[in-house]
Amino acid sequence: MHVKEDIIAILEQFDIGNKLSSLPVLPKASVLIPLMVKNGELHTMMTLRSKELRTSAGEVCFPGGKRDPSDRDDVDTALREAEEEIGLPPEDVQVVCRLVPIINKSGLLVTPVVGFIDESFCPCPNPAEVSAVFTVPLDFFTSDKDHYATHGVAGTTGMLHSFHFVDADSGSQYHIWGLTAMFAILVAALALKKKPDFHVAFDPEDPISFFQQVLHRRTSKL
Repeated sequence: MHVKEDIIAILEQFDIGNKLSSLPVLPKASVLIPLMVKNGELHTMMTLRSKELRTSAGEVCFPGGKRDPSDRDDVDTALREAEEEIGLPPEDVQVVCRLVPIINKSGLLVTPVVGFIDESFCPCPNPAEVSAVFTVPLDFFTSDKDHYATHGVAGTTGMLHSFHFVDADSGSQYHIWGLTAMFAILVAALALKKKPDFHVAFDPEDPISFFQQVLHRRTSKL
């Protein structure tokens, strides 16, 4: 079974392309969701942000950040930030798709860019921004075992999902929550064609429609 090729074919169907070009101009940011195949299973790579940062200090995130004037598009932003944060060369990323952006709590329009990297990649974290880098099996984000959710949190899209993950390699424990958890759940549901064991606000068969509706509803108020 060609795991990587199959996943790429699935995810490419959900690339937004220029479908949202009519959105109001908002401050933009991008994150890279790096995927890799390890021992026949799909994993994703995440970072723990430095406690010295002004925003989201000490939180688990995907590599990413705000768009720079020199960035041509969302993909450029995600690749540049990944190189700055974990030393991932842009040419070593096979970009697969851009998914529907979500407006975060700071009002940034955050676009998730999904790409494959080689499992042999050894991250070189920038200590000014990143204090740890680790990988998580993607199906972890469809299991209810280490998941919990909070309802009705102000400023979030539906429920606030949280996961507690223990890295088997280091023994370190990580709290993955908020927008990062939502992006991970979304990519897991799409790539694995698997409905999460817990309730989610979107339809796992057609999740993109839900996020598009939320996005248009929020931007119509601007």
